Amino acid sequence: MPLEVILTEDVPKLGRAGQVVRVKPGFARNYLLPEGKALLATTGRVADVEHKRRVIEERQKKLVSEFQGLARGVQGVVLEFRVQAGEEGKLFGSVTAADIAAKLAEAGFEVDRRKLGLDEPIKQLGEYEVPLRLHAEVVAQLKVTVAAAE
Repeated sequence: MPLEVILTEDVPKLGRAGQVVRVKPGFARNYLLPEGKALLATTGRVADVEHKRRVIEERQKKLVSEFQGLARGVQGVVLEFRVQAGEEGKLFGSVTAADIAAKLAEAGFEVDRRKLGLDEPIKQLGEYEVPLRLHAEVVAQLKVTVAAAE
């Protein structure tokens, strides 16, 4: 039997902040409620949703503008990795999202590695564009260059 919850922030593939959605009880109990991403939709809270929705929308607008500023800064950065590689350009090892996040941190941008849209680690020399999903509305493209070490 689905539960109704009020989302306090955007949840990918579920809904936007302020929305009342129906979810499975386990998802609400184990993820949404403990993480503070949702509140149970009681009668009193549903009436209070309109005020909270305005507050949440203002907070989301502020977040989006902050993320857009971060995205502009990050897009100018080219991350270069010097790694050991074989004859055909195949790496000994790989460049992972954690490596990219660490290199971004060195450049002054603290970013969670899970926000990097790297489907699988980079295992070949070359230039890559890696999407950085800062927010549902803000996606920056990182330039990553993987070159052979001298």
